[in-house]
Amino acid sequence: MDNTYRVLLADDHILVAQGIQKLLEPMCEVVGIVGDGRSLVAAAIKLQPEILVVDINLPLLNGLDASRQIKKTNPDIKIIILTMHSEPNFVTQAFRMGVSGYVLKQSAGAELLQAIDEVRKGRAFVSPLVTQGLVDQAVTRTSSASTGEDDDFAPALSSRQREVLQLVAEGKATKEIAWILTVSIKTVEFHKTRIMKKLRVRSAAELTKYAISTGLTSIH
Repeated sequence: MDNTYRVLLADDHILVAQGIQKLLEPMCEVVGIVGDGRSLVAAAIKLQPEILVVDINLPLLNGLDASRQIKKTNPDIKIIILTMHSEPNFVTQAFRMGVSGYVLKQSAGAELLQAIDEVRKGRAFVSPLVTQGLVDQAVTRTSSASTGEDDDFAPALSSRQREVLQLVAEGKATKEIAWILTVSIKTVEFHKTRIMKKLRVRSAAELTKYAISTGLTSIH
């Protein structure tokens, strides 16, 4: 590898981010570290890195939705998810959002530099532990299909609804959510009502439980 890789890191645990920076710096130029998804979107535009290394569980805007927004404005940027989530549904969703690599934090020391090299060459990279999980899921889905079962029962939310749901789950008040999303309070209330109808829940506590179970947020 040459030493021209410009990398932007996104992780809400500063010690973790600093550890990743030390791992990468012999081979890469770390142009910045951000701690939430909205700062990630802004920094990706401002700093123009080649590669993003992104945790899924970012506050304000999760890593997957942030990645989707960034890919819309810069389709050529390469994104690697670095996460504790090994569940196949997270991996599938990540690649739907346009990421190029998926690395487990437990394997970062051995795999992250390799992943960066692979995605910069236009290839995809997935941690071997995750790959096995995808195979297992494929077998399970085949079995479910044969019995008429469907394990993908959660109703689909729009990107805006996911943003609102995450902020509600993080304990943000309606007025604050409106300010963060630069929309009116009535718009936020409308989205909250639609989300609750879609998910068939009646309280903010139930919304939070759903958001955590689907990986939209993790409450520290």
